Amino acid sequence: MKASRRDFVKQTSLAGLAMSIAPSFTFGFNTEEIIGHGDFQYKVDAKWGMLDPEKVPVVNCHEMVMDRKGRMIMLTDEAKNNVIVYDQSGKLLKTWTLGLDRAHGLTLVDEGDAEYLWICDNGGRVVKTTLDGVVVSEIVSPKQEGIYTDKMNWVPTETTIGPNGDLYIADGYGSQYFLQYDKDGIFKRKFGGPGSDDSQFSTAHGITVDQRGGKDATLLCTSRGHNSFKRFTLDGEYLETIFLPGAFVCRPVIHGDNLYAGVCWSRLRYLEQTPDSGFVTILDKNNQVVSNPGGTAPEYRDGKLQLMVQDQPIFKHCHDVCIDQDENIYVCQWNAGKTYPIKLTRV
Repeated sequence: MKASRRDFVKQTSLAGLAMSIAPSFTFGFNTEEIIGHGDFQYKVDAKWGMLDPEKVPVVNCHEMVMDRKGRMIMLTDEAKNNVIVYDQSGKLLKTWTLGLDRAHGLTLVDEGDAEYLWICDNGGRVVKTTLDGVVVSEIVSPKQEGIYTDKMNWVPTETTIGPNGDLYIADGYGSQYFLQYDKDGIFKRKFGGPGSDDSQFSTAHGITVDQRGGKDATLLCTSRGHNSFKRFTLDGEYLETIFLPGAFVCRPVIHGDNLYAGVCWSRLRYLEQTPDSGFVTILDKNNQVVSNPGGTAPEYRDGKLQLMVQDQPIFKHCHDVCIDQDENIYVCQWNAGKTYPIKLTRV
C-alpha cells in the first residue's frame, strides 16, 4: 500500500524520536570479530543488556556483581533505578533504588546467612543493603567523626571486605585515602593519601582482597592516575606496585587465578589520557598481562610491560567488569552514551 507524505513524515519523525531517546551504540568494528589475546578471547554481544530507556533508564552503568543465584546485579547513577538485576540471558528481573544520583561503587559480601551489598555514592554515602535494597547500616562521614578535617574532601568510590569482616573504603575522588573499619563500623586506620610516592595515590578508585594461590590475604588498591594497582597488607603497609603503562584502570576484579579490570581510558596521545579509549585488561596469577580485549596485545621487553592502548573502537570508558561461572565478561561503562552493559562471551 502506498504511504502518503503525511504518513511518511509521521513515521520518520517517530523514528527520529526513537533514535534520540535510545542508547547510542556506534561501533567501528565487525561484531563477529573475536577480540582479546592468547587463551582469553571473546565474541562481543553489544545487545546483551539493552533495555527500554523510557522504562529503565541509565546514565552511567558503574559496576556489576554476580550473586549466588547467578543473577547479575548492576549499579547505576540513575536515581530512578540505582540497581538493575538481570539474569544471564540479559533478561530484566527487577530494579530498585535508593534515590542516589551519584551511585558509584558496588560490592557483594556473603555473610553466610545472606548476601549483602555495599554501595558507595560520590555524594558521601557508604551504605549496606540487602539484595532487595533494604538499608542495613551506613558509615558515618569521616568528617563527622574527626577522621578528616573540614577542609578534606570525602568522595567514596569503592569498598571491600577483609577476611575478618573489616570494611575498607576507597576515597578515590576525594582525599585519596583508604579507610579501614572493623565489622561493627568502628574506625581503625587510614592509609595512602595523595602523592607520587610508592604508598600514595592518584585517583584511589578501587580496592579488593587478593588471596590467589592460597597466599596470605592482601589488598589490591587502584591508583588510576599512576596506571597501577598497589598492594598493601591488611593493616595498610605498602608491599608492591603492579604497573600497567597506558591503562587508566578502575577497580581490580579477581576470578580464579586471574585479575581483571576495566580500563576507563588509555594514553593514545603522548602522555595524556584520551577520551573514548577504554578496553579490558586481564592478568594471570603472576600478575602478567595476558590479554587486552579491545586493546593492543600485551608485550614485554626485558621483563617490562610496554605501553598499552585501545586498539579497536569497541568501548568508550570501561568502568567495571563482572565475570560469570563460564568466564564470560560483562562490561559496564561510564560516559558511553547511556549504553547498557556489553557481554564478552569467551570462545
